[in-house]
Amino acid sequence: MPLLVPQAVSLTGLTPTYSPAAASTTVPCGDRLFLHVKNAAAGSMTVTLTSTAKVAGQAAADVVVTVPATTGDKMIGPLPASLLAGGTDGSCAVTYSSTASVTVALLRI
Repeated sequence: MPLLVPQAVSLTGLTPTYSPAAASTTVPCGDRLFLHVKNAAAGSMTVTLTSTAKVAGQAAADVVVTVPATTGDKMIGPLPASLLAGGTDGSCAVTYSSTASVTVALLRI
């Protein structure tokens, strides 16, 4: 799984670089991080953030966000480690139901 690298938003402005979405990826977790997902495809798609948290011994539900078709645009975050961190590096697993005409950027404020 490729790891998306955060791009810092600054007072002087940021022109984010968007990457084509992969079927699955990982991103660092953080309260100042969010995903910006753009969908130019003819159909809507979903982004799933895999939850690793447990409440009273029960797994918390994954976070599933629908991104509308054609000009769909969603900002997803923050990405709290307490809900999403998994694996040895503490990153968050992200999957996309479709990758055709979908681009993504990881932004840090």
